[in-house]
Amino acid sequence: MLLPLLVEPGFARRVVRKRLGLHTPLNTTDRQVLEQVIFPHFGSLAGVRRVLFVGCDTYTAHYQRCFFAAANYWTLEPDPSLRRFGATQHVVAPCEELARHFDQDYFDLIICNGVYGWGLDRAAQCEAAFSQSYACLRDGGFLLFGWDDVPRRTPVPLETIPSLSRFRRYQLPALATWRYVTSTPYRHTYDFYQK
Repeated sequence: MLLPLLVEPGFARRVVRKRLGLHTPLNTTDRQVLEQVIFPHFGSLAGVRRVLFVGCDTYTAHYQRCFFAAANYWTLEPDPSLRRFGATQHVVAPCEELARHFDQDYFDLIICNGVYGWGLDRAAQCEAAFSQSYACLRDGGFLLFGWDDVPRRTPVPLETIPSLSRFRRYQLPALATWRYVTSTPYRHTYDFYQK
């Protein structure tokens, strides 16, 4: 089973970089969609100047430099050891404490990708995270929500989270949908919302 992984181009390089704590971009279908389609779309919108990316790791370290260099870019991550992979402007806190650190109507775009089912696991956490995201977004601001649509990573049915229903669905023109499911075994899904 491990043999295909070992012969995958660049696999050994990524393992070494990750073990050394260096930024290590992921070359997966869902990250390609995120980095080649979704980020350029939001980067092309004139009103998207203040951006929050929730969650940091080796594979997000290049996001400020490569995708959001012209933005007022922030990162939020509860694990202090991952701060080195965050933005210059970084806050150590979970998403459900967002409003403790930012004013209402502050952000134009909040990107919450790979957090639900990976730490954002209980109904109260989800309600607080989406409620505070809504409060911290300006009117017309966007929420990009990425999640794995597999049973072990969907701890709370999304349709039962009241604060999430406050958002309007936003159809991303490049993908012609408000919900895009990638062709991955973990069915990584991108939902697009607007306040």
